[in-house]
Amino acid sequence: MNPTLVVFLKECAESLRDRRVLLNALVLGPLLTPVLFLLLMHLVVGRELEKAEKPLPVVVIGQKSAPNFVAALEQQGMLTLPEVPDPEAAVREQRVDLALRIAPRFADDFRAGRPAQVELIYDSSRQEVRGEVERIESMIETFSRRTGSLRLLARGIAPSVATPVVIAGRDQATPQARGALLLGMLPYFLILTALIGGMWLAMDSTAGERERQSLEPLLVNPVGRASVLAGKMLATACFSMASLVLGLLAFAVVGHLMPGNEAGLGLSIGAHFVMGALLVMTPLVLLIAIAQIWVASFARSFREAQTYLGLAQLVPLIPSVLLMAAPMRPRLWMSAVPLFGQQVTILRLLRGEAVSALGIFIGMGVTLAAAAAIFWGALRLYRSERVAISA
Repeated sequence: MNPTLVVFLKECAESLRDRRVLLNALVLGPLLTPVLFLLLMHLVVGRELEKAEKPLPVVVIGQKSAPNFVAALEQQGMLTLPEVPDPEAAVREQRVDLALRIAPRFADDFRAGRPAQVELIYDSSRQEVRGEVERIESMIETFSRRTGSLRLLARGIAPSVATPVVIAGRDQATPQARGALLLGMLPYFLILTALIGGMWLAMDSTAGERERQSLEPLLVNPVGRASVLAGKMLATACFSMASLVLGLLAFAVVGHLMPGNEAGLGLSIGAHFVMGALLVMTPLVLLIAIAQIWVASFARSFREAQTYLGLAQLVPLIPSVLLMAAPMRPRLWMSAVPLFGQQVTILRLLRGEAVSALGIFIGMGVTLAAAAAIFWGALRLYRSERVAISA
């Protein structure tokens, strides 16, 4: 038999007998993240829909100065709460979310046709309040526009005179593209799934065997070190790919269960996306596998390898953070950057956009070249004496 195949079958057989590897590669990695996504989306979308349907509670100070104004806001969904002695302190201490203070001269200014002032008191650092602030501002803006139109009509002036330019929005975003906003971190989690899928096998086949002193007997066999390393890499890549496939299938199922229809979002993850993601991710899986083996080869114990590879899981987060902090229009050169190119391409597939075949081939070629370079570096390490020494 081919030596590479022998090593590959050996590593797979040993890993299949290890419940820890099976649990992390085939259960926790591919299934935990989609389930968490599903629960999170149900929580977030459900809460926002519930807030939009319920009356908006607002503490109103100075209601007697503008009863008609308060009544107009209540017709739009505001729930008036009793006054509090110090609304600023109440908002800072989070006893109150929103407070609306009506100026004592509101009625006089309103009757005189002058701008009547109101103060909206809120804490902008609280993210859960931002939607409520936008909602109350929209209510006040609606009242203001309606009142201004009535004043112009009373003076015999068409309200359109005060609006010389009208914006007609034409949103070109598809439901699938809007739904992709909720799954913006999906590329990172797919890469993380592949990392977790092969991590335990990579650690056990290098640092684990080194610690158990079983790596040296393997290396003294009349088999080329390249065959040994290739077998370990393919076994690690096999488990990574299995974890990735299960993760994609799990996300495909979860996409149909997410509450997207209520919010006008399309979250369909079909066969086209799954096949495209697998095509883009396959070279990256090989790169991840050999990189994990190379990093774990520097560890003298299984626990030390855990530390090294645990820190390595943060590397794929860098492109995700960059894309969120500084959104960029996809360019061809991005395909030539491993990890970054895969994340950009998967996001485009998720949005239902056309992806350049040239970009995919460039990304695959560069990623395979990077994997070959790391394989060469790991092979040099395997050809040295120190890789088999545990102490």
